[in-house]
Amino acid sequence: MYRLPGGLALSTITMCVIFAASTGVIGATEIVVGLLTIPVMMTHQYSKSLISGTICAGGSLGTIIPPSVVVVILGPTANVSVADLFLAIVAPGAVLAVLCLIYIFVRCVVRPADGPRLPPGTFDIGFRRKMAITAVALVPPVLMITAVLGSIVFGCAAPTEAAALGALGAFVLAMCYRSLNLRVFMDALQNTLKLTCMIMLILLGGSMFTAVFIVTGGTEITVSLIDRLAFGPWGTLILLLGICFVAGMFLDWISIILLFVPLFIPIAHRFGFDTIWFCVLFLLIIQTSYLTPPMAPAIFYLRGIAPAQIKLSDMFRGVVPFILIQLIALLLVVLFPDLATWLPEKLLGFRT
Repeated sequence: MYRLPGGLALSTITMCVIFAASTGVIGATEIVVGLLTIPVMMTHQYSKSLISGTICAGGSLGTIIPPSVVVVILGPTANVSVADLFLAIVAPGAVLAVLCLIYIFVRCVVRPADGPRLPPGTFDIGFRRKMAITAVALVPPVLMITAVLGSIVFGCAAPTEAAALGALGAFVLAMCYRSLNLRVFMDALQNTLKLTCMIMLILLGGSMFTAVFIVTGGTEITVSLIDRLAFGPWGTLILLLGICFVAGMFLDWISIILLFVPLFIPIAHRFGFDTIWFCVLFLLIIQTSYLTPPMAPAIFYLRGIAPAQIKLSDMFRGVVPFILIQLIALLLVVLFPDLATWLPEKLLGFRT
């Protein structure tokens, strides 16, 4: 892609999609891809706001690209199959990635200084060399992605079992790439333990809150309040998504799921909205929370790896167009529900 206007930024989005499909972890995607691509884009005089927006938006794509960790938490909370949710986010995730690519391309055509074309021959290493790099660096991770997602989608394994398969695949790949040693292995175990304990403690607290809220009649009060507002189905949908959008400015995604999903799913059912479709809209809203200040986790991840030349003002300016792009993707899924529901329905018939 480097020959295109903004080619390095286009490549960055593509890398984020591939890496998100390999890990399902938003922060890891942004940090790894950012460390790889920021120095290259800085060297070739890319706009600092474009660099910031591309890295932040690309990293947040992990929310809506399987095997997203967010989906693994959302599915049981909403009482929806994780496999069906993985299928449901394939098309919206692809649409969002394509919209990001189109925006970067158009911006760099209109304003070439933001993402200049690279000189001919910059990365010319020959076709055979490119194929060799692809065979070593791209094909094995893609096979691992296919194995993990395929086992879930076709009902061969539960998400937990597929996660074990993915961990085994990553272990084998690390051995094949000769990057596995005792220190790396122990660091992986330690980080996994910390992350798992953090998520489980948050889930425990959220579950306790939800249980107390329901038992004390909180759900009935909320539904009654919505009914009195008399916004109708679509007005209520806009209200629910708007609440999540505002909450995303101040709360992390786990808190948003545990606080709002148990309350909003019954309301969505009451107005006849498809649960999977509503969950996809919810995921798209959660994705915007990674970019919306003051919380904006994606900006804080970027601040930790970006050079001093890239300031917070560059980051805030850079993410604004991508927030609008995410809202456009949300609108497309609202207007065309089949983007979220068609694939789960087809694969459900295949599995049965």
